[in-house]
Amino acid sequence: MMWLHIDPSSGTPMYRQIADQIRQAVAGGILRPGDRLPSVRDLAVYLTINPNTVVRAYQELEKDGLIETARGRGVFVSCRAAEVAPDEKVRRIAPILDRLVAEAYLLGIGENELLELVRDKLRERGGLLPYE
Repeated sequence: MMWLHIDPSSGTPMYRQIADQIRQAVAGGILRPGDRLPSVRDLAVYLTINPNTVVRAYQELEKDGLIETARGRGVFVSCRAAEVAPDEKVRRIAPILDRLVAEAYLLGIGENELLELVRDKLRERGGLLPYE
C-alpha cells in the first residue's frame, strides 16, 4: 500500500484520510473485491501512527460494507464493495458534494463553471461507470 499516505497537517482526521484513500482505491480499481489489506499493526507501523487510528478507519469501512474481517485470516475488500444500495450512495456522496459546493462558493466559482469542471474531471477519468 505504498500509495497510501497521511498528511498530519491536514484538517482531516488521520483515520478519515485512511478510509477515504481506501475507498478511492476500490473505486479506481487499485483494490478489488477479495484483495487483502495490511493488518492493523502493519499499516500503523508503515504510516507511523497509533494502531487505534487504523482500527477506527477499518471499523468505518467495515460498517459501510467495503471491507470484511475474517478472524485469523485478515482484512479483505468485500465482495459486496460494488453493491451499494441507492440510498447508501446518496448518503455517502452528499457530504462530499456539500464540501465541493461550499468550496466553489468561497472561491467564487459559479454553477456553470463548477459543472464544467466536474465534466472535465469525468472525461479525464473516462467517465464513472463503463455503461454510462
